Amino acid sequence: MSISPNPPTPKIQIPVLYEDENCLVFNKPSGLLVIPTDKNEDRTLVNIVNYDGVGAGSKLALYPAHRLDRDTTGAILFAKGKENQEKLMQFFKDKQVNKTYIAFVHGHLKEPRGKIRIPIKDYHQRKFQSHLPAQSALTHYEVEDYYKDFTCVKVMPITGRTNQIRIHFAKIGHPLVGEDKYAFRRDFALRFRRTALHALRLEWPEMTGNRTIKVQSPLAVDMVDFLERQR
Repeated sequence: MSISPNPPTPKIQIPVLYEDENCLVFNKPSGLLVIPTDKNEDRTLVNIVNYDGVGAGSKLALYPAHRLDRDTTGAILFAKGKENQEKLMQFFKDKQVNKTYIAFVHGHLKEPRGKIRIPIKDYHQRKFQSHLPAQSALTHYEVEDYYKDFTCVKVMPITGRTNQIRIHFAKIGHPLVGEDKYAFRRDFALRFRRTALHALRLEWPEMTGNRTIKVQSPLAVDMVDFLERQR
């Protein structure tokens, strides 16, 4: 996970939801990649927090411990320095991090809670190694509320495959509102300017103690406004 040598422009401040000596949780806005791709974008979250945010002038660079899609808003965990990044990423690999999302999905889910267990090929397999078998993927969900044409659902991905939530709900016939990669927007009456997915909460073990750190991000303003318009 590299940091581009070019500072981002224009400047933007990313809210901090939590900070200690080892890490921070930022409240990511929509429209930002977390790290540069092979197109070498400069305006990414990792560049912004290091050049214009709390990491500017710090002795330790800030590194993401996981990723969110460009469209996805909400809580994202960053490490202070490479050593802490490796520790936090190991927490994710060991399934010691609990992630909770809020999603709006088309239609009405029949069951108030359930599990989606559908194998997924990760990004690199899809792009470079299409012959390899898909990897197991498991998503838990609980319905928060039903609206006329969609369901507000709390989502807990147990595995961490690329685009797992988007793929799983599309596979069961309830793609996310605003989805344009795994479903056709024209097939649905509802419109939203992005994929309606928000990283609501993160829980992970404290590095220097026995407690669990829990951080929650308020639902993104555009998703709140969308709910108000549907009532």
